[in-house]
Amino acid sequence: MGRPFYEWLEGRCYACKMCHCNLAAASELVSRQFHSKHGRAYLFNTAVNLTTGTKEERMMTTGLHVVCDVYCSKCMWPLGWRYELAYEESQKYKEGKVILERACVIHLNPSEDGEDSYDDGFETGSDDY
Repeated sequence: MGRPFYEWLEGRCYACKMCHCNLAAASELVSRQFHSKHGRAYLFNTAVNLTTGTKEERMMTTGLHVVCDVYCSKCMWPLGWRYELAYEESQKYKEGKVILERACVIHLNPSEDGEDSYDDGFETGSDDY
């Protein structure tokens, strides 16, 4: 089967809450204004170290989309979904982007001594960085 390969991200990033595997660079964050069945969620341009499920049509609050669920490649924890197709023209910007549920990820902040500090994704009220 071979040795698994996981991509390591430099700088601030989001990681799997269960195994701390890097998932998305903070610079790839598009929006924090999304919601999932478990609460708030983040929209990213790209993400790494993900395994995808099968494509399916799913009715969401913004209309019908073709999506596939995404899982951590290391521990297989469900993390969110990837937008494959949006039927409505106003939602086309989501195609190819990834939703990671806030309850499933942590935010890693590398410190000057090389150690990673993290928070559990529960932010204060601010959306500023």
